[in-house]
Formats: sequence, structure tokens, C-alpha cells
Amino acid sequence: MAFLNMEQHTWAFTFGILGNIISLMVFLSPLPTFYRVYRKKSTEGFQSTPYLVTLFSCLLWMYYAFLKSGSELLLTINAVGCVIESLYIAMYLVYAPKSARLLTAKLFIGLDVGLFGLIALVTMLASYGPLRVQVVGWICVAVALGVFAAPLSIIRLVIRTKSVEFMPFSLSFFLVLSAVIWFAYGALKKDIFVAMPNVLGFLFGVAQMALYMAYRNKKPATVVLVHEEMKLPEHVKEVAGGAKPQGGAPTEGRISCGAEVHPIDVLPAVAVDEQAAGAADEDVIRDDQNMLRPEQPVVIKPDVAIVVQA
Repeated sequence: MAFLNMEQHTWAFTFGILGNIISLMVFLSPLPTFYRVYRKKSTEGFQSTPYLVTLFSCLLWMYYAFLKSGSELLLTINAVGCVIESLYIAMYLVYAPKSARLLTAKLFIGLDVGLFGLIALVTMLASYGPLRVQVVGWICVAVALGVFAAPLSIIRLVIRTKSVEFMPFSLSFFLVLSAVIWFAYGALKKDIFVAMPNVLGFLFGVAQMALYMAYRNKKPATVVLVHEEMKLPEHVKEVAGGAKPQGGAPTEGRISCGAEVHPIDVLPAVAVDEQAAGAADEDVIRDDQNMLRPEQPVVIKPDVAIVVQA
């Protein structure tokens, strides 16, 4: 029995080391993004929310590892994660515009300082011993499930656009690998709070990899041009028959169809009158010389190119 316990402890230690390595690679995956931010001195619309939530999750798991004996490997990786995510947030605050900085600072104070401090204070005062470990453990599970469910928006985006541009395969692969390793660690340590959320993480990771394989060779949704014959609207006829307003182009020179439409150029009234007079003179000359017949009235049928999003 002692040998089995030692072997189980050895396997748990091995999976814990592997989990630390894989999780460290996941924590370092945004480095290219922040190198780009540093090089361009701008966040370019990147959001700070994922890093704030990850920091909050690391703080909770680090607190849980402090309370649960024998969780040194869980403590080490989450302590490293807190340092890395704090550096990301600090760099974001340096290069983000003022409005984004204010929002990030409010979220940091409210979530990573306020909410985490409140959880720590309540659990320290209202619970003790094994009960405190269970309460903090269930809170960690709830937060972990929320973090693992976050890729649902990316999955919906991939299905709608039929493009895997926003879901790199390598990240999904490492998330699946990390979930498998930490599930094995939790199972060997008989820690349900570590093993349970990684089941959902594994399922979401496999779903992302399956979507990647399904849509990797498909072309994204393209823009299709549809040409339609349309009659001139009444407001365009009125502008064509009246004087040109002050300030240049007519006020109603663009048709609104709920999509992007090229404008219809309307000739001023003076130009229309000159053309009508020229046409009348030409008809008289043709009648006198008996060479040409009067032209038929021209029906204006403009081609309108409407952009349709597939």
C-alpha cells in the first residue's frame, strides 16, 4: 500500500510539473501581441478584459493552494501567472488610450482587488478548516468554468464567418493538453476542485480543434455584387426638376437600401434644359432634311451595385 501511494504521488508530481510547463506556455502566448503593442506604442483596439480575468483566476487558485496542503505545484504556476498577467496589464495601461486606461483601472480595482479581497475576507471570517477549503474550491470551480466557457463567442464567430483566423490551432491544442494534464493531476491527488473544471476545458478545446479541421480549407464569407434595375425615386425626380440647392451636391443624392449603394448622380436643371433644347433643334433639322427619325424617349434605368454580406 505504501508503494502504491508513493507511485501515485510520483505520477501526480510528474503531471504537476508537466502542467506547470504547459500552463507557462499558455501564459506566454500573448507575448507577440504585446511586442506589437510596444513596437507601435498603441494597443490598437485590443481589450484588457482577458488579462484581468486571468489574473483574478490566478489569485483565487493561489489562495486555494495556500489553504490546501500538498498543492505546492498549483501554487507555483499561479504565482508565476499573477506576475505575468500583472506585467501585461501594466503594459496595457502605458500604451492604451485614456478611456481604455480608465476602464482597465476600474476593472482592476473592482475585480482583482475588490472582489478578490472580499472573497478572501469573508472566507477567512465566516469559515474555517476544511469548510474554508471547500468554499474557496467551489468558487475557483465556478470562475474556471466561466473562463473555459469564454471561447463560445469565438466558436460562434468561426461558424458565422467560416474562418479560423481568430482561433489558432496551436492555442486550442495547448488548452486541450493543459486540461488533460491538470485533470490527471487532480484525479491522482483526489482533488475534485482541480479535476472537475478541466473536464469542461477538455470538451471546449476538442470542439475548437474540430471546428478548425472543418473550416481550415473553406473560404471565408465573400462580398457578392448584385445588379438591379431600379426606378428613380420620387425625391430624385424632384431634385432633377428643381434648382440645385446651395452648397453643391443634392441633399438626397444617395439611395438607402440597408446596404452600401453607389450614389446616383443627378444632373442640374440647367443642364437638363440645355439638353432638351439641343434635342429639339436636332429633331427639326432631321425633319427638314428627311434623313433621321425623331428619337424615342429615353428610359432611365440606372444599375445599382448593392453589397450583400454572405
